[in-house]
Amino acid sequence: MNRRHALQSLALAAATAALPRSARAAPGAAPEAKASKRPPNFVVIFIDDMGYGDIEPFGSTLNHTPHLARMAEEGLKLTSFYVAAAVCTPSRAALMTGCYPRRVGLGRGSVHAVLFPGDRFGLHPDEVTVAEVLKSAGYATGCFGKWHLGDQPQFLPTSQGFDTYFGIPYSNDMWAEHARWRFPPLPILRGTEVVGRVDTMDDQALLCKQVTDEAVTFIRAHRDRPFFCYVPHAFVHHPRAARKEFLDRAKNPDKVTGAQIEEVDWSVGRILQTLRDLGLAENTLVLFTSDNGGARGCVNKPLRGGKGSVWEGGMREPTLAWWPGRVPAGSVSDALTTAMDVMPTFAALAGTRPPARRIIDGRDIRPILLGQPGAASPHQAFFYYDPAERLRAVRSGQWKLFTDGPLYDLDADISETTNVAKAHPDVVARLQAYMDRARADLGDGPKPGPNCRPHGTAPDARTLLPRPGVEGPAARAPVGDQDVKKRKPR
Repeated sequence: MNRRHALQSLALAAATAALPRSARAAPGAAPEAKASKRPPNFVVIFIDDMGYGDIEPFGSTLNHTPHLARMAEEGLKLTSFYVAAAVCTPSRAALMTGCYPRRVGLGRGSVHAVLFPGDRFGLHPDEVTVAEVLKSAGYATGCFGKWHLGDQPQFLPTSQGFDTYFGIPYSNDMWAEHARWRFPPLPILRGTEVVGRVDTMDDQALLCKQVTDEAVTFIRAHRDRPFFCYVPHAFVHHPRAARKEFLDRAKNPDKVTGAQIEEVDWSVGRILQTLRDLGLAENTLVLFTSDNGGARGCVNKPLRGGKGSVWEGGMREPTLAWWPGRVPAGSVSDALTTAMDVMPTFAALAGTRPPARRIIDGRDIRPILLGQPGAASPHQAFFYYDPAERLRAVRSGQWKLFTDGPLYDLDADISETTNVAKAHPDVVARLQAYMDRARADLGDGPKPGPNCRPHGTAPDARTLLPRPGVEGPAARAPVGDQDVKKRKPR
């Protein structure tokens, strides 16, 4: 733990200790557990590029996902759960910090919509992640899978509150076989050390199993203390490959996509069964969701659009919450909730608080998760920024207004097919006012707003592995426009 982390931990712990017990729970929250019972464990399973309609609890007839179906039967289905961006890096920044990506300076990478290998940008070391908040409260913290918030040492998970890390530092398509970009080989990290590479499609097919094995090992090793286990899978991001046993039984016409989705389901089942076997199920909150809408081959229906868009299919995710005995079994909530809510909600459940003296956009959604009668969304408005960091839409209640005029009633028209702006000028005016506030706070387009904080910068950034066939400093130079491969003439 570096000095900044130590100081933050002490400050957070002191702030929490100074609060009376009654001040740590939101009004209407479920009664506290017995004093002798330790705080709950947390598991977040964050899939890459999965569509809203890709799993059985959200209507899939192409993919068999019995473990997710059981998770829904035993828990809560959140049908209006949003991520704060439609692509990888900014979505993950929001989950970790509880903030809109623009607020923490990570609406995009330095040269692309997401961070590239060796990118000089990353999550600022002064940002406080949900892992740091929980670590300050005595939790063991582990991250297993795709990070994508910076691959320089100061940006990696072990510098952002995680005790343990195993996985790939960015997307699985950022490898030497990419058709357009000249990327270095894709490394597998343990902590900050490169311990392997993803060189072949067979290697790609093993990523889900490797990550699941590591997560289960972490849970078993920390069964006797509170833990936070973050599992950001590389599946189902392209390029897709799957193990033979899943390919053989997939019924989806797109065999590889179906096999990957069904292996993700297997992973969820294995994690949940581990919690049951260890007697931890009734003291563990598990959240399953995706980082953005589905990409090619995935199903976003009934939503419109997909990955990269600000239609519902780009940012509204298939989400389940499971906590036997606390989250009501078989329940459904259509209240607007977001990945930014994870930090303040987990902090409250752990008996601590989010970081002070900074804006946090997420809200405590315990009343919704725990099934409090009449629980409503704590969000007056939710803002949709596109991958170019332009404000494109706002949702408030059932209404969604785009900056170029269309208004949709999402309760009646989840597929965003009918513009009802002319029939509801009062709603349009109210939502336009929300967007004006967002511009005054977060900005719009290239210029950040006054309440945005800086991204981290590594001036001497370099790739973790050298490019094949390149000598000297250029072998580890950050990937940029110079790495676009020239197309061969036909």
